[in-house]
Amino acid sequence: MKRRGQTRAERDQRRQQEDMNRTQCYHVSPKAMKRPKTAAERRQRVAAILEKLEVLFPAATCALHHKDAWQLLVATILSAQCTDQRVNKVTPGLFQKYPTIKDFAAVSQAELARDILSTGFYNNKAKSVIGAAKKILAGFGGKVPKTMEEMLTIPGAARKTANVVLGTAYGIASGVVVDTHVQRIAQRLDLSKQKDPAKIEQDLMKTVPPGKWILFSHRLIHFGRQVCQARKPRCVECTLNELCYAKDKTA
Repeated sequence: MKRRGQTRAERDQRRQQEDMNRTQCYHVSPKAMKRPKTAAERRQRVAAILEKLEVLFPAATCALHHKDAWQLLVATILSAQCTDQRVNKVTPGLFQKYPTIKDFAAVSQAELARDILSTGFYNNKAKSVIGAAKKILAGFGGKVPKTMEEMLTIPGAARKTANVVLGTAYGIASGVVVDTHVQRIAQRLDLSKQKDPAKIEQDLMKTVPPGKWILFSHRLIHFGRQVCQARKPRCVECTLNELCYAKDKTA
């Protein structure tokens, strides 16, 4: 369609510029996406990925709002199949209504389910939160434990939840948080070929230095939300583009 006020020469020039822009945006050097063949090359590639993630998200942290380990545990349980944004809207009123672990242990499942209705799966989540409160009061003196083994005895706390709480609340690196973002990106970046979160975590623990486990998880989650999205990854503007050879790249 002709634009008013433009000559034919101007229109042709504009089309040429648009074609050049598209070519520049979607051209990816085949050499840049070459797969590493040796263990040394694989280590070098992982180091480059970690470095670029650090530059992108130097101060990345857990997106769930909390004041202590117990609040983080509750928020993480509520975040299953729910966005962090939704959880962050629910928890302020929740923690105001139930300020202590004892308050959560004493509430009925039906009432708590109504309070967390908008997070989805509210009956199961209410049961887990109440069970967690009772377990922590009875087994750990009212304090959220600091070991993976103890965390896994708490209702609603599988490895992902335990890693979130231990890493964010206590700074203890017991593993790597594997949520849907981490799972997807680990596969896209060829850091794991597994589909099971537990097996993906084991691969990442072998690949990423232990001292970087906590921040690596946070950075990969932020990266998944902002850049390497599930349906339409923003590969053209991704700084990891040259290190990625995923089959579903958009560039």
